[in-house]
Amino acid sequence: MAYQALYRVWRPQTFHDVVGQEHITRTLQNALIQEKLSHAYLFSGPRGTGKTSAAKILAKAVNCEKAPVSEPCNECEACLGITNGSIPDVIEIDAASNNGVEEIRDIRDKVKYAPSSVRYKVYIIDEVHMLSIGAFNALLKTLEEPPKHVIFILATTEQHKVPLTIISRCQRFEFKRISTASMVERMKEITDAQNVVVEENALPLVAKAAEGGMRDALSLLDQAISFSGDKVTVEDVLSITGAVSQQFLVDTVHALIERDVVKALQAVDQLIKLGKESARFIEDLIFYFRDMLLFQTADHLEGMLERAIVDEQFINLTKSTSSSYLYKIISQLNECQQEMKWTNHPKIFLELTLVKICQRTSSDNSGTDGSNQQIESLIERVRQLEEQIKEWKKHGISPSTSKNVSSETNATEKKKNDSASLRTKKTSIGPIKEMLKGATKQDLSWLTSQWGEFLERLKGREIAAQAMLIDAKLVAASPTAFILAFKHEFHCQMALTNKRDIIEMMLKETVGKELKMLGLTYDEWEQVKQDFIKEQKEDTEEIQEEDPLIAEAKKLFGSDLIEIKD
Repeated sequence: MAYQALYRVWRPQTFHDVVGQEHITRTLQNALIQEKLSHAYLFSGPRGTGKTSAAKILAKAVNCEKAPVSEPCNECEACLGITNGSIPDVIEIDAASNNGVEEIRDIRDKVKYAPSSVRYKVYIIDEVHMLSIGAFNALLKTLEEPPKHVIFILATTEQHKVPLTIISRCQRFEFKRISTASMVERMKEITDAQNVVVEENALPLVAKAAEGGMRDALSLLDQAISFSGDKVTVEDVLSITGAVSQQFLVDTVHALIERDVVKALQAVDQLIKLGKESARFIEDLIFYFRDMLLFQTADHLEGMLERAIVDEQFINLTKSTSSSYLYKIISQLNECQQEMKWTNHPKIFLELTLVKICQRTSSDNSGTDGSNQQIESLIERVRQLEEQIKEWKKHGISPSTSKNVSSETNATEKKKNDSASLRTKKTSIGPIKEMLKGATKQDLSWLTSQWGEFLERLKGREIAAQAMLIDAKLVAASPTAFILAFKHEFHCQMALTNKRDIIEMMLKETVGKELKMLGLTYDEWEQVKQDFIKEQKEDTEEIQEEDPLIAEAKKLFGSDLIEIKD
């Protein structure tokens, strides 16, 4: 028999084999035992996390000759036939290549016929988000009320592309990325069964490179086994994944912290000679510095480290580096990573970034040096203050007098700060008052009528943004903008800064036109509303009190040319 890839040989055949998705497998097993099966399921999540495998296992379990069971027996004719694909009543459809209306209409026509070999006819539609709008519409009615002998299982990596009308007719299960520990455990089980010798730290590197996908991990492991021969080593895994060794990474990090430009640039040169990718190296550096920051903050979270191995070198580097410098270096590396996506010369961006990091100012130095400088500065400041107090005493100024002087100074400073704060507040309130001049009750009523549908759409796209708007109230609207009053200042700031784009985009999709979002707290809105009403009233009274003769003159010649004298 021809060789089969590891991920095919070791594809899960029972719910027990589906790694890292216990919250889903347990729910499905309980439903099978209690015979409370839904007519439609939606499995969503990242690639290689077990969606299609779980769908096939569910198809076997409902049709197993020993049903009701929590696991398929994999021994009866039904289980064996579904496993090898010989039973026509379990149909797998790839929506990427069968995404037209005609294919779905064919399903709709055949779904009414009873299964010929097993109890349930099961349709597994993979990558369902690839269906066209017409195909989704054709599927809609069948999905809502299929015959009793039919079960639909839809699988997708991009749930946000599936229409809400389809999602609402399914039981939803969110597959999550598989943890590194779970993948290592599963790979250890496979290598033991295959009699493959693997170095201790090799499997964690494979798991980290797979980024949460079990299928990717097994493909990389398969490649490493073919590459290595007798024993899979850490160097073998680094070669096939494009990553660099731990020592190479440590040496580069040490060069950056010590501001050694020569060593940093030599590291880049060696990296290219080894055939490694600059983008992958930047990613490794970001994760290493992130691990340093995490370990510095909470050293008991060793299990959450992505790239670093906690040894004496790592601990010493972490202790000798300030957290502020780690923040700056991660920020610079992130910028470099973004710029690399749009260039044909990633090596140049990498070299420039490392040079910039090495040429930092003395204020960005390591934590110990920075602390010593701060302490020396404070000691010098205290000495100067002591000298100043001695001078005051010589000239007969008592401590109480100096206290009064200090109080007056503080009061003046406070007054300045309050004035600055007030100016800032007025600046932010200005656009809101301008918008209120064009606001109408009709616009507010129209937008309010569609607000519920907008929130539902937003929830499907980004639930975090929708959560911020739950306590917010729509208080005013014009043809081009709207104002939201928030219960909490934090939600207001987050919505206006981090979530503005998604909110305005989803609102445009809902109402059909572009509206700008303005926001403030409930208390601020009440104050702004009162001030605006008062200003409008004063303007109206001023217009009414103006002399008719003067008003007529302004119309004829313009207010700039008119000079009024009593």
